[in-house]
Amino acid sequence: MPVKGTGEYDDTNIFARILRGEIPCRKVHEDAWSLAFHDINPQAPTHVLVIPRGRYISWADFSARASEAEIAGFVRAVGQVARDLGLEAPGYRLLANIGEHAGQEVPHLHVHLFAGHALGPMLAR
Repeated sequence: MPVKGTGEYDDTNIFARILRGEIPCRKVHEDAWSLAFHDINPQAPTHVLVIPRGRYISWADFSARASEAEIAGFVRAVGQVARDLGLEAPGYRLLANIGEHAGQEVPHLHVHLFAGHALGPMLAR
């Protein structure tokens, strides 16, 4: 179900529950600022989600309210996951869907890393 706006953070969303340990995940990376795990419905041979630990819905929300340490930690974690998984060559796609029109399904900021084969054009023409 798409996100219906950018209102208050929903503490019952699946990523909040994963962060609290209520729902298991296949962890790839974990640090003070982020958690990365395999998507349960992968769209590529490698499909990993990276989420900040804070209660952020979107990039606008994150960039406005997160501390500089949170922002730097999250961005560094995304790069670390790509390096750790050996995705730098031949490449990977980084994607964040924000809001209803972009198809954001979970109202917690998250970045998808896709890799493992040629991904083709980003948007259908």
